[in-house]
Amino acid sequence: MTPHFRTAAITDEFSPDFETAVRSMAEIEMTGAELRMVFGKNIVDLTDDELERAIGTVRGHGLEIISIASPLLKCVLPDAPEVDARFQKDMFAATQKYEDQGRIAARAFEVARRTGARILRVFSYWRTVRPEECFDRVVSALRGLADQASERGVTIAIENEHACNVATAAETSRVLAALEHPNLKMVWDPANALVSGETPFPDGYGKLTPARIAHVHAKDCVREDGKLAWGPLGEGVIDWKGQIAALRRDGYQGWISLETHWPGPGGDKLEGSRICGRSLKQMVS
Repeated sequence: MTPHFRTAAITDEFSPDFETAVRSMAEIEMTGAELRMVFGKNIVDLTDDELERAIGTVRGHGLEIISIASPLLKCVLPDAPEVDARFQKDMFAATQKYEDQGRIAARAFEVARRTGARILRVFSYWRTVRPEECFDRVVSALRGLADQASERGVTIAIENEHACNVATAAETSRVLAALEHPNLKMVWDPANALVSGETPFPDGYGKLTPARIAHVHAKDCVREDGKLAWGPLGEGVIDWKGQIAALRRDGYQGWISLETHWPGPGGDKLEGSRICGRSLKQMVS
């Protein structure tokens, strides 16, 4: 059966070994790759030679580089309320400060140019105890990035991230409504919305403007002892069947990209990602 959506994955969710990851993705018939951690480094820290090597590996397996999963705006916002200590802050080898954002942005745009990726993922600073007080500064930072993106033919896509100030569909919708920029859209991550206390589908998705969704991340959660934990895609709390049907109904034309997070059976993350990848393929067909 012909899939309605193209599937991809963040490569390091399969394996820290880049060749193993890309080969495994190709074997389960994914056609897109999203780059975050490559050769043990964050994507923005690769040398030009390392980047060319990564590009060659992806293309050699018949995949397209579709998105740069950069760490932009994943840092503490100065002179803001204190950071909310309840949330785990995943850095993926990107130790950075507010002062580093200009340098990181410049490199991220260059990486996007070299790889041909049309989407550059960004965030909204580490979540504070009063995220609403950061709203104007988040919008201002996104405006600056979107203006730069317009000069380069790239889309800036803010991800709703539970550890950042924009975590839910409701919060993302408010930001996008405040900044009607053609080069600013979003990465919709239903699982991040769930962890943030929102019912991602149909409630969260219903707050979004489908035309502003540039990219979708797929992962799932299960309940263990009353708490949420990462689990196999399609077997958890999120109504992925309904979500994918709604994306199709609303004319979404982008990719659905696996961000497994589940440790996998017996802690075998590679096998876990293979299982989730096959499930994703079945769900989009």
